[in-house]
Amino acid sequence: MGIYGLLRTLSLHTIIKTFKKDFKFIYTIKNMLITQFFNGTTPFASGGQPAQIYFMKKQGIDLPTSTSIVIQNFVIYQLVLIIYGIFAIILNSIFDFFPNVKILKHFIILGFIINSLVMIVLFFISFVRKSNKYVIEKGIDILYRMKIIKYKKKNINKLNQTVDKFYNSAKKIRQNKKAFLKCFFYNFISFIFLYSIPLLLLKSTDSSYNMSIIATIVSTSYVMIIGSFVPIPGGSGGLEYAFLKFFGEYVKGYVLSTIMIMWRFITYYLGMILGSIALTTNKRRKIL
Repeated sequence: MGIYGLLRTLSLHTIIKTFKKDFKFIYTIKNMLITQFFNGTTPFASGGQPAQIYFMKKQGIDLPTSTSIVIQNFVIYQLVLIIYGIFAIILNSIFDFFPNVKILKHFIILGFIINSLVMIVLFFISFVRKSNKYVIEKGIDILYRMKIIKYKKKNINKLNQTVDKFYNSAKKIRQNKKAFLKCFFYNFISFIFLYSIPLLLLKSTDSSYNMSIIATIVSTSYVMIIGSFVPIPGGSGGLEYAFLKFFGEYVKGYVLSTIMIMWRFITYYLGMILGSIALTTNKRRKIL
């Protein structure tokens, strides 16, 4: 889990350094820890990205650029998540790792579609400038007609300038092929470590149950895809249920419950605990 967190941090730091060469790595570490806290305490893990943007703004990166950094980093993460999902679906269709888990397979397809749509929307936001400006102008026009805002043209111009700066930042990131490939590599390798945790926990129980690394990665990939659309902070309930069902094909009884509880603590609660400590430390030092 530590290696996974380090690789994810390196991915974000690589993009940040494209714009701010002197940005300290320790700040990126704290940024990621705080993100874990807000991801774990908000539905659909929706609070992490705004927290990242706020933190970077406090460190001297303007709002359009920090927003662009966070979106591009999340796009790469989402792309890798979908690639692992595709591999998992293909491998399961060949080897049928879960012959007794029929119902959840439909949720896998649903989760895969939702994650794919999220990535398409992010690509749309990142690439289609004219359409986004059109949406902004229409939105401002509606607010002006409803007398919520006073200066229609001034607000449109201000937001269009922000959009232009956002797209210029996104363009700079996309043109840096080396940085993109490094971020993709960091994320791709990080998932191997994250998805291997249940296997290490199983080995630590010294039980007679056994799983291959491929079956473990496919099982964890399915669990994470299902958990991504559970509308409860941390995907609570959905992740545990999916874990018990998929890993229950290979592990039984108290051993299954034990590795599920330990896996949940390591991948979810530990991140929130460390994130809350980082958040408290930052507030005391007036970094946030």
